[in-house]
Amino acid sequence: MRFTKAASIATLAVLSTPVIAGTIELGPRPYYLIDQMAEGPLKETLEACIGQPLRKTDFSIGHRGAPLQFPEHTAESYKTAALMGAGILECDVTFTKDKELVCRHAQNDLHTTTDILATDLAGKCTKGFSPADGSTKASAECRASDLTLAEFKTLNGKMDAADRNAKTVEAYMDGTAGWRTDLYATTGSLMTHAESIALFKDLGVKFTPELKSPSVDMPFDGFSQEDYAQKLIDEYKAAGIPASDVFPQSFNLDDVLYWIENEPEFGKQAVYLDGRRDLNPSDPSTFSPSMAELKAMGVNYIAPPLWVLLTLDEGEIVASAYARAANEAGLNLITWTLERSGPLNTGGGWYFQTVSDAIDGDGKVYEVVDVLAQDAGVVGLFSDWPATTTFYASCVGLK
Repeated sequence: MRFTKAASIATLAVLSTPVIAGTIELGPRPYYLIDQMAEGPLKETLEACIGQPLRKTDFSIGHRGAPLQFPEHTAESYKTAALMGAGILECDVTFTKDKELVCRHAQNDLHTTTDILATDLAGKCTKGFSPADGSTKASAECRASDLTLAEFKTLNGKMDAADRNAKTVEAYMDGTAGWRTDLYATTGSLMTHAESIALFKDLGVKFTPELKSPSVDMPFDGFSQEDYAQKLIDEYKAAGIPASDVFPQSFNLDDVLYWIENEPEFGKQAVYLDGRRDLNPSDPSTFSPSMAELKAMGVNYIAPPLWVLLTLDEGEIVASAYARAANEAGLNLITWTLERSGPLNTGGGWYFQTVSDAIDGDGKVYEVVDVLAQDAGVVGLFSDWPATTTFYASCVGLK
């Protein structure tokens, strides 16, 4: 994937200066995706929008920023996502040894998302680097909770990847997929949760922090799960952020219910990330708790992976029974994650598993987005490259 020269200049500029309100730069990807589409009404609609004014939209959610090309959960990634018109940005929240909240996708991902193994802090990792040996893969485990906040902040973010066949630290760290890039990975400024709040406020976007499952036993040095969930909310209160701008998320339903009971203004928009492994999106009898039961608990937003919301009907991509049941119960649907699968010429992998027979190339991206928005009723779509979702939402008039 390549930027045009103009888009490259704009993207580099945003890394060192604030995003100007109202300024949106998409680069070439949305137009490439449209060009790959089969002829038809949707392609004609999208083509007619090329060159038309763009707007920031809450439908477009920056998943960890813009990690298709920038190190996730870094200032650079977040600024790029805002430049592409994402109306909501995500900080996945975990905590350090001194119980400070930071933006990381997992508490134990520093060995793949930062340069820690190449620093003196490698000795503090839960498990140091172990090279590949025969059938044994290379491994390491470095947790945010292994470090104080001051130590955490000395690290540099990199693209989330590792070469499991590596025999050296350098090779292990050099595992970025060919369809991603390390072009912008030389600088990845790590952020605390509080710093992300300040940045997102300056960027004029809304907030969707995800409370990540700890890798350590809880309570951690007296820090309970409830303390953890409360501290996340408290940092928005301290920054003067209105609850209406915050969509706290968790895969742990108990976290969502905690917010609903103890922080009802924030709980109104708490998002239950539905990762239930025993769920069949075509069989409502497997929805336990049911959509109606979730709604009765006070849940208003539910967010499964995008494949859960899709199925095939005589070869056509349509909304699943899960999507219809959520709509009938009055639940708002958010889904994840677009632009995370790489090229779609081989069926799209995990994220498209229920419709893989219809996925034969990148021209299907906007067909999927259209079904999610118009048929499944999705109100927000996480993307690793928010330009894609911003263009669609701007074109068809989504909020």
